[in-house]
Amino acid sequence: MTMYFIKPETAVKVLVINCGSSSIKYQLIDTVSGDIPAKGAVERIGFDDAVFNCQAGACKGVKQTLPVKDHTIAIRRVLDALVKDHQAVDDLSEISAVGHRFVHGGKYFKESVIIDESVLATINKVLDVAPLHNPANLLGIEACLDVMPKTPQVAVFDTAFHSTLPPEAYMYAIPYELYEKLAIRRYGFHGTSHYFVSHRAAEMLERTDDDFKVITCHLGNGGSIDAVKGGKAVETTMGFTPLEGLIMGTRSGDIDAAAVLYIMKLKNMTASEMDSMLNKKSGLLGVSGVSSDMREIVDAAKSGNERAQLAIDMYVHRIRKYIGAYIANLGGLDALVFTAGVGEHETNLRARICENLKFFGVEVDPVKNDAAVGGEHEISIDGASVKVLVIPTNEEGVIAKEAERLCK
Repeated sequence: MTMYFIKPETAVKVLVINCGSSSIKYQLIDTVSGDIPAKGAVERIGFDDAVFNCQAGACKGVKQTLPVKDHTIAIRRVLDALVKDHQAVDDLSEISAVGHRFVHGGKYFKESVIIDESVLATINKVLDVAPLHNPANLLGIEACLDVMPKTPQVAVFDTAFHSTLPPEAYMYAIPYELYEKLAIRRYGFHGTSHYFVSHRAAEMLERTDDDFKVITCHLGNGGSIDAVKGGKAVETTMGFTPLEGLIMGTRSGDIDAAAVLYIMKLKNMTASEMDSMLNKKSGLLGVSGVSSDMREIVDAAKSGNERAQLAIDMYVHRIRKYIGAYIANLGGLDALVFTAGVGEHETNLRARICENLKFFGVEVDPVKNDAAVGGEHEISIDGASVKVLVIPTNEEGVIAKEAERLCK
């Protein structure tokens, strides 16, 4: 993934679409100024009581309930809102391109692409590798092609940033023919986020050299960690799917495959039932029994809930373990970055994650850390050999820049 920050002379407005199975989130981004004149979502697509809401621009705070039969109708409502509600454009021809988040590019897509018939045919080959995300992402593309047939459409893949992983990092120790014939390997996700914050860290620290070593922790309801050297990903915690790696809101993260088979046998579970358990009923929710939301789990732990405290302890332990391993594989560390909902806002968890890493040069200043909620911050002690940073991610900005670059 390559981004060019050379600013054109005139504004370039890119509509960024993040499509789910029953929702569409959108942002209209001016890639020159970085302004977001329009932002919002359509939720409960397929129902008579779907919800459209505006979160930026002239109609900020507007919420409307209406019937939305499918994604095409939802896209039409979004486009109508850009002109009439947000008043962000006078005419849809002002939109230079549409950038689509696409979760899994499989073995086929190692960089962003302009969507044409050939790309669509290839995208259809990877729908089943991320069944919760890819089909929904495709629906958004097809809807936009139907409503805006003359506007360039660009697909930006979460997996693309991890195409630089070396074989020893992306291969699984299973029969090699499964890699050759079925492309079973580690792909990694949250790539646009890891790309953005790792490169932003380099800018903040004025490091452009190929030896700059940074570990990026994207900690939200989903979570992953990347090791990045010289701007290129060399390790990542998520695998063939987003299930592997860290403990997440409802995902188990790492688990012995034999334990999965054992549970399936004893409980007579189908593959679909096990998939649902590991992805939707495990993680923080499964351990705590309280919630998948870290804020609610922290509150429960403060009230003496032992399972909530256990969930937090397990969460921190897993993150620390990966950071230590990645420092070893990088051969040192220059910066540690926290981003996404938990990473940006849970000051106590950041402190706990870092407290056993002092011998690596990672040491957090408690005062700086407590004050670092919202915006970019350095929270390491003065003179620390490893800079600890909090950087809000900007995945939509990356998608917009990629669309601008490809459509120049």
